[in-house]
Amino acid sequence: MAASEKLSASLEDYLETIYLIEQEKQAARAKDIVVRLGVSNASVTGALRVLGQKKLVNYAPYDLVTLTPAGRRLAQDVMRRHDTLKGFLNSILNVEEEAADEAACQLEHAISADILCRLTAFVEFAQEADNADWLKGLHARLAKPSEETDAPQA
Repeated sequence: MAASEKLSASLEDYLETIYLIEQEKQAARAKDIVVRLGVSNASVTGALRVLGQKKLVNYAPYDLVTLTPAGRRLAQDVMRRHDTLKGFLNSILNVEEEAADEAACQLEHAISADILCRLTAFVEFAQEADNADWLKGLHARLAKPSEETDAPQA
């Protein structure tokens, strides 16, 4: 796959799902992907064919599915984006874990590499800071609804 060729959010989700299943079972079956993503068999088959053509998965009908080295690198990149965003939303912005996970799933496909790098540095700084009073202050401020936005409490 050409470096400039970007995968759709949906195909990135398939790679991420296959990666997670591989971590548990060493290989995925189409049925595992159907269950995990809540999509149809036809959708999974179509996505696996496309990912196979792009040399990101090893796929043959009715056989186990595994990531190629290139597919694994892309899946790990998606996971890194997801984990960074979820960590930021949950530990810095105090968003409930499930909501942070859902939002990270959406945001992980749109964030640029530069912004992700800066966000990662910020999260690491915030977690390593000797004086975390500013973070406690932020959490207290986020717990109060804004008069301008009527934001719900975190």
